[in-house]
Amino acid sequence: MKKYKTLREFYPYYLNEHKDATCRALHFTGTSLFFVFLMGAFLFHNLNILWLCPLSGYGFAWVGHFFFEKNKPATFQYPLFSLLSDFKLYFEIVAGKEKINPTNLQ
Repeated sequence: MKKYKTLREFYPYYLNEHKDATCRALHFTGTSLFFVFLMGAFLFHNLNILWLCPLSGYGFAWVGHFFFEKNKPATFQYPLFSLLSDFKLYFEIVAGKEKINPTNLQ
């Protein structure tokens, strides 16, 4: 596997590993819940909720990879680039720059 040194180099690989629409939808759901729990922890002054952030974010994403995309999450080899790419893809979907159903990927 190629050794990625920058997020710019890594992101096309990340997108290639997220071709399946169900996998992307699960990533989107998990990241949405991450933000809900993060906001909830601060709005309700209950930091105990924060443990749900990684559980929802990674839990949904890993189900998507293992059962639908059928590949190994990049988190294991590139944890920081993978996390940043999750957020990048999430906000690109919200902004309409990317789709959950990536028909533009080969």
